[in-house]
Amino acid sequence: MSALVVRGAVAVVEAAGRVRTGDVVIADGRVVDAADLTGARVVDASGCVVTPGLVNAHHHLLQTAFRTLPGTRGIPMREWLPAMASAYGEAGVDPDLTLLAARAGLAEALLSGVTTVADHHLTWPSGADTVGMARAAADAAAGLGARLAFVRGTARDDPQEAAASAEAIVSALVSEGAGGVSVDGMLQVAVGPAGVHSDPRETFELLGEVARRHGLRRRTQANEVVDVAIALERYGRRPLDLLDEWGWLAPDVTLAHLCDVAPDEIARLAASGVTATHAPGCDVPMGWGVAPVRRLLDAGIAVGLGTSGGGSNDAGHLLADARLAMQVSALVGPQLPASEVLSMATEGSADGLGRPELGRLTPGSAGDLCLWDVSGVADAGVADPVAGLLWASPGRRPRTVVVGGRIVVDEGRLATADEGEIVARLFERVAR
Repeated sequence: MSALVVRGAVAVVEAAGRVRTGDVVIADGRVVDAADLTGARVVDASGCVVTPGLVNAHHHLLQTAFRTLPGTRGIPMREWLPAMASAYGEAGVDPDLTLLAARAGLAEALLSGVTTVADHHLTWPSGADTVGMARAAADAAAGLGARLAFVRGTARDDPQEAAASAEAIVSALVSEGAGGVSVDGMLQVAVGPAGVHSDPRETFELLGEVARRHGLRRRTQANEVVDVAIALERYGRRPLDLLDEWGWLAPDVTLAHLCDVAPDEIARLAASGVTATHAPGCDVPMGWGVAPVRRLLDAGIAVGLGTSGGGSNDAGHLLADARLAMQVSALVGPQLPASEVLSMATEGSADGLGRPELGRLTPGSAGDLCLWDVSGVADAGVADPVAGLLWASPGRRPRTVVVGGRIVVDEGRLATADEGEIVARLFERVAR
């Protein structure tokens, strides 16, 4: 048995509303009450708050290669989408670029305390090696020691081809696991069209069939500005009406964004059992709206947190976006407390993936955690060190990150790869 002990923390955040002191013990990759600690590695957490590993519930890792592109800021979403598509076409999306972008995005994630990333991959050029692209993202995660939920997405893809690709990806990547999750829990496969603004009913239905056959989670984007406008123009109905009719309001579905939802729609979402993902770091700077998170939570809807991709949110720092979520929440309702937003970034996101073992530090949970140093000047005068994680020093790096009992970030540096090499290789590919 391999064991790791985290000792001496200022505070340990076990789960929502549960903060304690004392050791965190990980044995064979799981949090345990006690274990034979003979030969265990001891990690000194003096001056640190320990949290579960953060879970980024909505990312587009490919977009890590396309940050701050001219002509993609301060424009309507109808113009942003073709601008990004043009950039993808010029770069040539293939397994190599998928690997390089995913490595950079996942390295950034680990260095900001994110141990699990849900990657909604939407760009599949005609004739692309789709299995090769999915495997490239999975290889990037495996090499760095991060957990990955790879979402075989679509954006105007041929419905039949998309469904066949999803079947092939499941067979190639997680055939030995259950519910689309690998045996070791490090890789998950899900499916998800970009939204009703992009994909027809047939795509939703065929990918839904793939999900039912393999027990996969389903994810899509809903009720952003363009989503609502196009649904009304094309169908004369709002997106949630369509998703309900097409069988995509159900407990295995997570909806990202939800910026424009009416009270009756919130009630419908709650009754359906769907989960939601808030992405303020994308929606706010692009002017796409602010999800009414307080009302969603009060209705009993589990809400996670995501950064979305580098094309709309140039940073992949989930804790910084948690801070933003607190700040903008007061624009659409009561301000969200730090503890609740931290819970969104951990167990809320994990629940949307159907992964109750993630986002918590209770016995039996996965051994994923972060040590956040709160002893420096950025935290001077902070009365509540857990709340201070979000309110103070928005760009902080964790001192240590552990995934499945393995240290993957040590003293603020990647322990599994060279950060400079990751950056250089991506720049070589995109020639910037």
